Amino acid sequence: MGRGRVQLKRIENKINRQVTFSKRRSGLMKKAHEISVLCDAEVALIIFSTKGKLFEYSNDSCMERILERYERYSYTERQLLANDNESTGSWTLEHAKLKARVEVLQRNQRHYMGEDLQSLSLKELQNLEQQLDSALKHIRSRKDKALQEQNNLLAKKVKEKENAVAQQAQLEHVQEQRLNSSSSLLPRALQSLNFGSGSNYQAIRSSEGIPGDNQQYGDETPTPHRPNMLLPAWMLRHLNE
Repeated sequence: MGRGRVQLKRIENKINRQVTFSKRRSGLMKKAHEISVLCDAEVALIIFSTKGKLFEYSNDSCMERILERYERYSYTERQLLANDNESTGSWTLEHAKLKARVEVLQRNQRHYMGEDLQSLSLKELQNLEQQLDSALKHIRSRKDKALQEQNNLLAKKVKEKENAVAQQAQLEHVQEQRLNSSSSLLPRALQSLNFGSGSNYQAIRSSEGIPGDNQQYGDETPTPHRPNMLLPAWMLRHLNE
């Protein structure tokens, strides 16, 4: 038969309780030392007996430093817990405020749509009517402004189109005047070329090897004077016109 599990409860016999305390205390300190050596952990052990006697163990022989570290850690942890609780409370309050605001906005929207008006008093109905009138005036003003801006834009485009057409017509008129002026000066230039002095005409004929009016070729009759012989075809067309 193996050893059964010891029931954990207070030992009523005072002597047995003292013996068990001594054995378990020694074993607990031994385990604390082992874990500090094997795992390189900082261990602090504090034990008070039933008579108030203190038994302690620390792996680096500096219980105060370990306790200060514990105090800092526990204080930081308490602060984090307190901040979390405050944040949770503030978020809960903020959620309640936003929920109430959403409900008010939804109720006002239903009123603006003409729904759920039975619960409103006469004063509340008058306020709702004033709000709707103010909103309609604002909408009409915004609409008139948008229409005016569109009209101004269309008028500007029409003015630019008219100016472009006027400039094009003016340019065409100037080109037509230049063309008419050139056409009127052309016959004068041709006349001065074809009906110049006889000496110039004879000089041109001599330079080109054409016999003069007083020269004869054997028994042939001299060639009559033809003033248009030296003119190009495009000048002849203008003379015929």
